[in-house]
Amino acid sequence: MLQLPPLTLYVHVPWCLRKCPYCDFNSHEAAGSLPEEAFVAALAEDLTEDLPAVAGRKLVAAFFGGGTPSLLSPRTVASILELAERAVGFAPGAEITLEANPAAADAARFAGYRAAGVNRLSIGVQSFSDRALAAIGRLHGGGEARAAVRAARRAGFAELNLDLMYGLPDQGPAEALADLRQALTLEPTHLSWYQLTLEPNTPFYKRPPPLPDEEAVAAMESAGRELLAEAGFARYEVSAYALPGHASRHNRNYWEFGDYLGIGPGAHGKLSDPRRDRIERTARTRRPADYLRPRPSRVARRTAVPRSERPLEFFLNALRLVEGVPRASFAARTGLPWAVVAARWEALAARGLLEPAGERLAATPTGYAHLDAVLAALASP
Repeated sequence: MLQLPPLTLYVHVPWCLRKCPYCDFNSHEAAGSLPEEAFVAALAEDLTEDLPAVAGRKLVAAFFGGGTPSLLSPRTVASILELAERAVGFAPGAEITLEANPAAADAARFAGYRAAGVNRLSIGVQSFSDRALAAIGRLHGGGEARAAVRAARRAGFAELNLDLMYGLPDQGPAEALADLRQALTLEPTHLSWYQLTLEPNTPFYKRPPPLPDEEAVAAMESAGRELLAEAGFARYEVSAYALPGHASRHNRNYWEFGDYLGIGPGAHGKLSDPRRDRIERTARTRRPADYLRPRPSRVARRTAVPRSERPLEFFLNALRLVEGVPRASFAARTGLPWAVVAARWEALAARGLLEPAGERLAATPTGYAHLDAVLAALASP
């Protein structure tokens, strides 16, 4: 039977200083000052649309993503958190994360976010190499990235994630590892370390930069994972590494097929309704100008996940976690009995791609390295 999972909040901030050539997110270059009051008003109206579906539940985490959330004033962030508290409410000790760009951050602003209730920062460093940063269109340099981390520490942020990429234009393994070593000297509690990919509808996809070959990327991955493990960072998801006890609660909720309210231009959400045996996905109006305009609804799409698709959606998320998920969560999060996938799971386990279905569901190291093929096999009838 379908059960209610934990609930988080995602707030999409669509503005940035400059659109990066590799970015396919719903982000738009800010022209002048941001319409912050109108944005808060629109978010307040947006949030009310899903309140009946979450009555009686509390938020265990919230995440400000983008775009560049650190373009918002601390006062605006405080207003958004206050409206979320009034409308839904936060569970004790809720994790509140805000993404920050080193080019749009300073100590005073960070202190303001901390006072507003943000308790975890995620700083988009991407690289500490000025050459690499220029090659991917970032506005900040390595010095500004280091200064942003120091400012976050002075502001009182104990929980700190750094975003880093590898496989950058003309990057070799030595330069990629130098980025990781520099990041580790700054003592973050969490690292998001992922490969630059060329996404459709981006300038880099249309005009690819000179990227390192597969052999070089493989060398970066192998050496980087070893370095992070030596530093005490456990890989708990495809591109997420954390010190013990510091994994992102908001992101884990995605991967564990939890529920989340998604508000803001282009935000996506997922909500479960055990009474109707329904899992629903939502998508908000994408264009900021349309989102800010008075309108009866900001939900562009509201779609039920068919029962036949629930197993694949569950595994698309759950198998990204290195340690997997409890086997009992399959029935709890999908509302389906284990028997609907048991034969396929056992066949893949016999091939050494999945662990035998005991108390936990997880891929083997071999299967984890070939997740796309494993998921395709799980989806096949």
